[in-house]
Amino acid sequence: MINIGIDRQDRAAIAEGLSRVLADTYTLYLTTHNFHWNVTGPHFNSLHAMFMAQYTELWNATDVIAERIRALGHYAPGSYAEFSKISTVPDVPQQPPRAMEMVRILVKGHETVSRIAREFIPVAEEAGDDPTADMLTARCTVHDQTAWMLRSLLEE
Repeated sequence: MINIGIDRQDRAAIAEGLSRVLADTYTLYLTTHNFHWNVTGPHFNSLHAMFMAQYTELWNATDVIAERIRALGHYAPGSYAEFSKISTVPDVPQQPPRAMEMVRILVKGHETVSRIAREFIPVAEEAGDDPTADMLTARCTVHDQTAWMLRSLLEE
């Protein structure tokens, strides 16, 4: 029996939203890590390092999100099959794209995760789940800033 001041149905709805955010975050993590490995061209050094910082942040975020799902009394999804069913972020392309196309793909991915996270902030707030609302707000801040930094690379 979980008695944290959030009823069972609200905890289930919040966990479902967090599962989507987790799936999107993990998919974006895999894409970013793949691009770190496969980037080429004149911006190799800077993009290789930037992608590493980004995938490390995303990897750490997956643990925080999954542990919040568990704290709400639900199991966190953790398989490729589950993630592929609920992720909004597309899987990494089979053939590595050119460097600036990688950047465009990552911009879209970060914007997508931010939009999905924003959808569930009101759900958490209405249920009185401030920790989840705060976590999702913080995730939006990270994704919005990362998307901006990546978009800046695309300007001529």
